[in-house]
Amino acid sequence: MVVLKKIKASTLMETLVATVLIIVVFMIASMTLNNLFANSIKNSTSDIDAYLNELEYLYHNEKLVLPYHDAFAAWNISIVAIKDTQNNTVLMNATHKNTKKTIETEIIEN
Repeated sequence: MVVLKKIKASTLMETLVATVLIIVVFMIASMTLNNLFANSIKNSTSDIDAYLNELEYLYHNEKLVLPYHDAFAAWNISIVAIKDTQNNTVLMNATHKNTKKTIETEIIEN
């Protein structure tokens, strides 16, 4: 005959406490991940980078008249030409209206 061993079971209170602790840990982890994703989306500059690349393409193909000023989404864009004795330089500047973040690009021509 098989002798069954008695398995020690946890009480209802221990189970509830463990469940609450697991839920709290998952809530903290989900809030942390939510903040990370929100900040990465907020700090993303891929849209303005693509637009500046498009403006640079237009400049190289002589479709853009300088000085150029424009607004794209929440960004103020200005493109100006600076003439030196050796090189012609074009400065592209994009500044975010709210965060004052600035992206600058320089095109040097001989």
